[in-house]
Amino acid sequence: MPILRVKEIRDMSSEERMKKLGEFRTELLRLKTMVRAGGTVENPARIKQLRKTIARMLTIENEQKLELAKAKTKEKKEK
Repeated sequence: MPILRVKEIRDMSSEERMKKLGEFRTELLRLKTMVRAGGTVENPARIKQLRKTIARMLTIENEQKLELAKAKTKEKKEK
């Protein structure tokens, strides 16, 4: 089960997405550090979930930026 579903990510504002993204990146870094240090991770699948969720968030963020850019370009062409 994903950490955040796509619908939940799309419903967030850009600021909220960036804040969550920072939290997930910090958690991923902490887990990776534990693995490198030879420790055991409570839930190894969490690393994969975090990576996928971060990718989803970045993809949605970029999609929305492209939509805004297209809208601006369209407005300029109409003038």
